[in-house]
Amino acid sequence: MANQIRCAHILVEKESLAKEIIERINKGESFAKLAEQYSIDGSRKHGGDLGFFCRGVMVREFETAAFALKNKGDVSGIVKTQFGYHIIKRTE
Repeated sequence: MANQIRCAHILVEKESLAKEIIERINKGESFAKLAEQYSIDGSRKHGGDLGFFCRGVMVREFETAAFALKNKGDVSGIVKTQFGYHIIKRTE
């Protein structure tokens, strides 16, 4: 399992919105509920859950940030990719 991780994310189009969402997470709001409300991809229906994935599956910037999260519950800063601005949470 060392090369596998399970994460959830919130994907938005604007960096300003990503910053606002991080502030709300830091104040204790539910990551999953914020994902359902704001994320622009299909994972929003599942609270942002992306399931387990291995290295080499996600785009480089996303993968680097996801695998840098060491503990369950850790949340990244803003990660910019070709798809927009992500906030990533390690769930397992």
